[in-house]
Amino acid sequence: MRGADAVEAAAATPPVRRTSRSASPFDSARRRALGVFVVPALAVYVLVVIAPTLLTVWISFHRWAGAGPMEYVGIGNYRFMLRDPAFHRSFVTTMVILFVVGAITFTVAFVLTMLLQDMAGRRFVRAVVFFPSLLPGLVIAILWGFLFDPQGLVNHILTLLGVDEPPLWLGADHLFSTVMAGKVWLSAGTYTVIFMAAADRIPRYFYEAADLDGASAVQRFRHVTVPLMSGVAGVCAVLWSISALKSFEFMLAFAGATGQLPPVSLWTFPLYSYATAFAADAAAGFGVASAAAVMTLALSLVLTILVRRVLAERTHVEY
Repeated sequence: MRGADAVEAAAATPPVRRTSRSASPFDSARRRALGVFVVPALAVYVLVVIAPTLLTVWISFHRWAGAGPMEYVGIGNYRFMLRDPAFHRSFVTTMVILFVVGAITFTVAFVLTMLLQDMAGRRFVRAVVFFPSLLPGLVIAILWGFLFDPQGLVNHILTLLGVDEPPLWLGADHLFSTVMAGKVWLSAGTYTVIFMAAADRIPRYFYEAADLDGASAVQRFRHVTVPLMSGVAGVCAVLWSISALKSFEFMLAFAGATGQLPPVSLWTFPLYSYATAFAADAAAGFGVASAAAVMTLALSLVLTILVRRVLAERTHVEY
């Protein structure tokens, strides 16, 4: 009878309701806080990034002079752009910056990292190397122009060394190489500091094991430092790809104070968009400029995906 009474009592007892976590006051306050902080930031992102991007894509399918009605031309702007010799030159220049200048920049950064790894006073040298990256690209371009001016410091030093006719570094024959060297000088310090920070995080026992095997400094850098820095190098490759594809002010500065555009040999994708949209004799206007901007965005996305996929395969990291 006692067992039956216990069963009846248990049946008569109302079940205990468990309060779900989503209904707790803490979760409600957290959702309100997220709404307060996330919604304004998301709204700004949509207004500043998403909306202009969609508007640029829309304009790229129209003929538009920046004011007045638009004329829908489909992919006509893209066809015009792909047949334009100036776009071909800007494509070549952009690819040279992306691959050739990028390879030189990364090589210089790796060499400096190897040389500074065990150097006394490395913090001071690292600060000196990083200093150009603290200045805006426009300032560096102006300083670079002063250095390589026909009456500048470089030619003055060459004259003191006995060179009768120093090269015209800013002339048609040497301008492109001079500007590319400036890009390397501007960017190498940033990646040197990043690589040095990554090298400092490598455990010392890897180097101690390499020393026991009789590895030289170059072998240690090649077989220990470089493989263990591949993840950081991949991130730097993505950053460089974005920076190379949006090169603008550094090239524009070499036009001087004349208000004119720099030579076509220095045009990149952004400069081509700028020249097409705002040049006085631009026949296609903002439509072709928007098409070039869309092309730049698409190429940036493709390069970023490729670099991250290669990095994930090498390091077995899932993104």
